[in-house]
Amino acid sequence: MAQVHLSVRQLVEFLLQTGSIDSRFAGFDRAAEGARIHRRLQKAAGKGYDAEVYLKQEYTVEGVDYLIDGRADGLFTEDGLVTVDEIKTVTVPLEEITEEMQPVHWAQGQVYAAMWARQQGLDEIGVRLTYFQVDEEQIVRFSRRFSADELDAFVTDLLARYAPWAQRAQSWQEQRTGSLRALRFPFSEYRAGQRAMAAGVYRTLRDGQRLFCQAPTGIGKTMSTLFPALKVMGEGCDGRIFYLTARTTARAAAEGALARLRQSQPGLRLKSITLTAKDKVCLLEKRECTPEACPYARGYYDRVRDGLWQALDEDDFTRAKLEELARRFQLCPFEFGLDLSLWCDVIVGDYNYLFDPVVNLKRFFESGGDHLFLVDEAHNLPDRAREMHSASLCKSEVYRCVKLLGKGRGRLKTALGRLNRAFIELRRQCEEQPERTFFSAPALTAFDRCVSRVTGPAEEWLEEHREGETHDAVLELYFQLRQYLRVAEWYDDHFVTQVSAGGGEVRVWQLCLDPSAFVDASLAKGRGAVLFSATLSPAGYFKDILGCAEAKTAALPSPFDPARLGLFCAADVSTRYRDRHGSLEAIARYLRAMVAGHTGNYMAFFPSYSYLSQVHEAFCRLFPEVETLVQEAGMDEAAREGFLARFTPAPSASLLGFGVLGGVFGEGVDLAGRRLIGAAVVGVGLPQVGPRQEMLRRYYEDTRGDGFDYAYRFPGFNKVLQAAGRVIRTAEDKGVVLLIDDRFSFAAYRQLFPEHWRHCRFLYGPDELEGQLAAFWDGQRAD
Repeated sequence: MAQVHLSVRQLVEFLLQTGSIDSRFAGFDRAAEGARIHRRLQKAAGKGYDAEVYLKQEYTVEGVDYLIDGRADGLFTEDGLVTVDEIKTVTVPLEEITEEMQPVHWAQGQVYAAMWARQQGLDEIGVRLTYFQVDEEQIVRFSRRFSADELDAFVTDLLARYAPWAQRAQSWQEQRTGSLRALRFPFSEYRAGQRAMAAGVYRTLRDGQRLFCQAPTGIGKTMSTLFPALKVMGEGCDGRIFYLTARTTARAAAEGALARLRQSQPGLRLKSITLTAKDKVCLLEKRECTPEACPYARGYYDRVRDGLWQALDEDDFTRAKLEELARRFQLCPFEFGLDLSLWCDVIVGDYNYLFDPVVNLKRFFESGGDHLFLVDEAHNLPDRAREMHSASLCKSEVYRCVKLLGKGRGRLKTALGRLNRAFIELRRQCEEQPERTFFSAPALTAFDRCVSRVTGPAEEWLEEHREGETHDAVLELYFQLRQYLRVAEWYDDHFVTQVSAGGGEVRVWQLCLDPSAFVDASLAKGRGAVLFSATLSPAGYFKDILGCAEAKTAALPSPFDPARLGLFCAADVSTRYRDRHGSLEAIARYLRAMVAGHTGNYMAFFPSYSYLSQVHEAFCRLFPEVETLVQEAGMDEAAREGFLARFTPAPSASLLGFGVLGGVFGEGVDLAGRRLIGAAVVGVGLPQVGPRQEMLRRYYEDTRGDGFDYAYRFPGFNKVLQAAGRVIRTAEDKGVVLLIDDRFSFAAYRQLFPEHWRHCRFLYGPDELEGQLAAFWDGQRAD
């Protein structure tokens, strides 16, 4: 049987962790703050202290071959005794830190010590627990001496207790691998371009490489990536397949593809799970992850092993199935999903499970692995990656908490007062700047220190005050402070700090300008990666900004007949900011010509709500007989569904929807057939010019010599492509796309056109468009 690979932490926590989920004390040991303090203590230990020592050791217990590995925080020799140092960063009050506080911490140190003693032939070895109390910045240490035989017996006992789980996992892996070797493509034939895509994905993952694949709508991207990834897994890849997406709709597509594979081959042995955000999957009306408030958190670690053992009789863990199991075993569905994922072959979830520095699945990635990453809708990843590595704080939120805490003094109020004064000093600096905004490349270390000194008192206060308006405000601020400090740990020359003041508000942002190094490091945690989307152009831009300079690229042709898409450009209209007021009537007349060409449903996409509103007003004034629908800012899920429901397959009169470019209706929406027969894209999609976007432009000008393209042109044009892609969704669809902006006729934009846009016709007036549309729709009727 195959060797079972476990990290030290995974082994110890799985077997020995008891008690309840309690988010109040989950913070810093699993956050980036802990890593920073680890390095600080390791550096302070001085000469003779070896930090982050990677250890691995093979064991055979009860017929199971194990490979146990991990990084010991430190190794040093004192008074002739070699000692393993296990560092833990905690927020528990200083007086409550005791030697027996967390047996799991001792167990981690003991396993590392056993491995080192065996490898070095030591008879005795020490284990030291080093606790760093964050708020007081005090260190508490406890030391114990063990014989090598004692430690070896301890590890052997752990592995014997784990053996039934290991044997079950080995048996499953053999069944899974055999069924994957026999796996066949679940359709009778490949779509146009689908075989080429699947073959490219297979070779990439087999060879441990990275691929950027631009695959137009209709190829079947989900199956074209999942199927070859499963074939690679069946050839001996012992990692997991991570199908990572930006939107719920893409996760549903992955679930659908897995269901199709199971349906087509009932003998397929494959465990898959879809991970859902904590707030969405929580079974309580209001999420509060404490044992007092949540029965699913209370005693979680005492019940989870029994729940896992029974749940593993299932194979397909959708959100609905997870919620059912969580109720049955009285377990938090979010944490139970994470624990179940360790026993699954395919994991479907949001980008953040790999790329977010805080919430990524460390249980998989602590020591790397043979994992296969499938990154869907990868055009969204640059902005999402920047967002994951950025954070902000507002003075108003701090001051509100100060006021709510009322009169009197306390540790939390004192710490908040210092932070509020730090904001006031930053406001003074802003007032010296023309736009009351300044940027700083170096981190604001003094300000960051004030932030770090609030979290400890906040946790103590939250433990004593569990409800009410003040509790909610402090809790919300606490999470913001934690996020800010996590980003501070990653801060380097890829970041800039922005401080802005306006009215009584002061806001501080830590902005990630360039996420390439972080994305590269995340993808390096696996064997191979395929990043795919209908819009990954130009490929060099995406490879660079996502840290994959050596990746292969593929751009597949559209499987659809280009004659079924009427593509036109109104090349006599400028939508530049200075020209927008004068463009309103011209745009309205072009839109009217588009809608009048053929009865059906249409969308028009605009670069901002303001511009949308102005054109909509002009359109309704000039053409009141045309029914319109307008996207509103902040629409909830019900409102979005109501908006899309208006796009019926066979309307008796034309409908024109007004939406925002890059918004919820500009991508990820599938209105196939006659539900949408035309779209207009107003403008070239450039992000709004402002201090932050200009800082991004300057950064890429300095580092790449191509600031405008990286900050404006390329991101904007991908929004254009996404919006235009709403029209032709299947081989039977036909419709029109109207680009409204003279810049589309410029060489810098024409060279970005995909191959199936080469037939675009450039027009100079609504009358020309009317004639072209008449010819196009007549031709479609003839076909």
